[in-house]
Amino acid sequence: MSVERLLWEQDATGLAEFVHRGEVSPQELVDAAIARAEATRPDINAIATPLYETARQRAKTIDRTLALAGVPFALKDLGIGIKGVPIHGGSRIPPFTADFNSVMVERYLAAGLIPIVTSTSPEHGLRLMTESARFGITRNPWNTGHTTGGSSGGSAALVAAGVMPAAHASDGGGSIRVPSACSGLVGLKTSRGRVPLTPLVSESWYGMVVDHAVSRSVRDTALLLDLTHGADRLSPYAARAPKGFFAVAAARDPGKLSLAVYRKSPLGLPISAETNAALDGAVALAREGGHTVEEVDLPFIGRDFVADFCKTVASAVAGTMRAEAKRVGRSVTGDVERATRVLSRLGEMLSAGEVYDGVQRLNATARRLIEETARYDAVLMPIIAHPPLACGSMDPKGADEFLENLLDKLHLTRLLKVKALFGQLMDKSLWFTPWPAIQNVSGQPSIALPMHVTADGLPLGIQAAGRPGDEETLLSFAAQMEKLSGWLKRRAPLKAPG
Repeated sequence: MSVERLLWEQDATGLAEFVHRGEVSPQELVDAAIARAEATRPDINAIATPLYETARQRAKTIDRTLALAGVPFALKDLGIGIKGVPIHGGSRIPPFTADFNSVMVERYLAAGLIPIVTSTSPEHGLRLMTESARFGITRNPWNTGHTTGGSSGGSAALVAAGVMPAAHASDGGGSIRVPSACSGLVGLKTSRGRVPLTPLVSESWYGMVVDHAVSRSVRDTALLLDLTHGADRLSPYAARAPKGFFAVAAARDPGKLSLAVYRKSPLGLPISAETNAALDGAVALAREGGHTVEEVDLPFIGRDFVADFCKTVASAVAGTMRAEAKRVGRSVTGDVERATRVLSRLGEMLSAGEVYDGVQRLNATARRLIEETARYDAVLMPIIAHPPLACGSMDPKGADEFLENLLDKLHLTRLLKVKALFGQLMDKSLWFTPWPAIQNVSGQPSIALPMHVTADGLPLGIQAAGRPGDEETLLSFAAQMEKLSGWLKRRAPLKAPG
């Protein structure tokens, strides 16, 4: 079997086992990954910055006894410090080049992973499709006419295309889970405080952003968490300590679980038959696994909740634009995309009192959600309301484009004080992905699971949200679902090795 075929077929755990046995070298894996990255690059456009020479040098000296020795990896081009590597955040603002590694990067390197690229992101992670003026459109390896989701869409595209078995990702409103749902991958949004963001930041988006990975298998997701979790001396808080190893949890039978399923769109908008089919399939598999599943409603998760989330993000974006302007020594208004400008101006328009009041309402809703679902081991719900969208389909057109231009060019952001107008723009932004922000607000872990193939041959995943700090139950359940679904051996057809 060729090394490329091995890279395409195996997960990270499997590749490391080949290295440990001496059957393949880190240099061979890195060379194969670089070759495949370049071969698929025109099709998926998922690379922000190649790190090829550094990767080749690292492969020569890597300790082959490390847990994931020699396994090719990608680091997301957003919200992370990589010593000497420019981070663009998907933006035309001049990039930030750190003189340090983030704690996450140090832990990835200590595990034996070899970063070969940074992966694309939409501007500042603000869209759940990976399309930017800086890097263009990142495409889905299952069908390059469709999105791979966002904001960790570059990482998801590279993993789904068989360039590497896992990649760094982050999630502030679904940015791990949406790409996983669109690309047939496993994506765990971890509990708040599980993985540190230091020393770049203490927290991001009021604690709603978490870092972890997208991967081909549940066991990789679990092992990567074992190798990277835990507060460091700069962390402002920490998630509840696990009872044991996450990889052990993923390998054990979950027993009989009590599950719930939540079907409604928080925005009250239509849900596709394909999304419902994916959720029905997950419920059927869960019952096949011996679990009880109860239908639930969460009436307090509605439009007001989503509106508070959007305004909170807008205030964070406004703060980010201020920080970027200070970093580069000038205004960055002309560098950023129109939608980012509008969102930033909205954030500037909101008073500190309004933002604080909104955050307090979100926290109160989160407490209620946690209390009312505490008796369930996990709650199943959709991630995306429709199959992976065609590339470019979230771009405003016609009247929507006219309105966005009006808000931008005439600086009429104050019109968004009109509730109906704000609601219209909120729907246009989140009609595809209304669920994931729930767990970013609550701080709960939630895992995306590949579950369904649409009539057009595209993946469509669902999520299982767990109790705060209890990734172990989720991973045990997810591994069982992975086995029952048969997804583990599925691969995107793009340039499949002979």
